[in-house]
Amino acid sequence: MTSTDAATEGREAAALLERTRGLVDPHLRAAVETLPGAIRRVALYHFGWQDADGSPASGQAGKAIRPALVLAAARALGGDPDAALRAAVAVELVHNFTLLHDDVIDEDATRRHRPTAWAVFGVPDAIITGDALLALAHRLLAEDPHPASARASARLADCVIELCAGQQADCALEERDPLGVTLDECLTMATAKTGALLGCACALGALYAEADRPAVEAMDGFGREAGLAFQLIDDLIGVWGDTTRTGKPVGADLAAHKKSLPVVAALTSGTPAAGELAALYRGSMSTPAEVASAAAAVDRAGGRDWAQACAADRMARAVHHLSGAVPDPAGAQELLALAEFVTRRTH
Repeated sequence: MTSTDAATEGREAAALLERTRGLVDPHLRAAVETLPGAIRRVALYHFGWQDADGSPASGQAGKAIRPALVLAAARALGGDPDAALRAAVAVELVHNFTLLHDDVIDEDATRRHRPTAWAVFGVPDAIITGDALLALAHRLLAEDPHPASARASARLADCVIELCAGQQADCALEERDPLGVTLDECLTMATAKTGALLGCACALGALYAEADRPAVEAMDGFGREAGLAFQLIDDLIGVWGDTTRTGKPVGADLAAHKKSLPVVAALTSGTPAAGELAALYRGSMSTPAEVASAAAAVDRAGGRDWAQACAADRMARAVHHLSGAVPDPAGAQELLALAEFVTRRTH
């Protein structure tokens, strides 16, 4: 792909995400407004619609990548994307359920350039609000008269269980010795934590288009592989991202001793830099100099190059799955633009 092609797809994806926010946000906010008062307040803050004191805020609820995938998948398979709006909102609610819980588990103090919900309202309120968003997602599908809603609800429930398993595996890996974690374990964990929900989003779009089972599974495969590519890029940003764009400190994942994919690729490389990195991971890594040393060690051990190459490979696999469901490239253009967007982002 030329730089001109990439720029064109980037603009197309940005415009598609903007349209998706315009369609989904009113329904998303209407759903959140049905929550009880104290929970609603935390949710409105988390989505960026209110400040901590309850005054209106102009923040965005997120990039809307997952709801955009639902609607684009429905459209690509000949369905009416408007009919899949509830499913798109449900997927975004589940995504934010995971964000609220992840911020607590990871003790992340900032998200979207301001304090996280748990940092403002406390851990119990953040967890409870996440639980309420999950329940709200399933209520939306339960009340949806569309013939695909029951299958969509079951698929989303299976996805959430997989997400939870991925999160549990991630936490378990953090307790392991740096040199005792394998890349296969990390790839399996990342597929569950990130790939599962992107795959589910695409599958729900296919279900609402009333596609056949092979097309639904191909869409799921596309989303899963694109999701793993997304996670690989996210892990790179977690090490080398620009804090002015990410809203998080430089090297935040390293300081937290996270065994992200490029880190584990570096640790298992068998290089001298792998030993340096392992020693840093066994220590406190509390100073900017130590974090910078760890980032340099990941780079020298090949973790950065491996993650970039693996992301490209996963995107190729994603495109292969998509071609099985949507043979006409024109029909798949929106999905391809979104996939390209998430693997070329810098924050």
